[in-house]
Amino acid sequence: MFGSIGMPELIVIFIVVLLIFGPTKLPDLGKSLGEAIRGLKKAMNEPDKGNLEGAESSEKPRESSKSHPG
Repeated sequence: MFGSIGMPELIVIFIVVLLIFGPTKLPDLGKSLGEAIRGLKKAMNEPDKGNLEGAESSEKPRESSKSHPG
């Protein structure tokens, strides 16, 4: 799953994170990381509505300028 990172390396990383952030901040850190990953997955799965709206609005002035010569 993580390539060449094995279980001993993950344990060492967890211990370092525990020493840096402390046991009280660890649940908050996990929660914010989970929300960030969830938001990223949601953004990747949704169609890009911003580009579609921008394309439609940029086409409307062109159509109106073509229909009104002058």
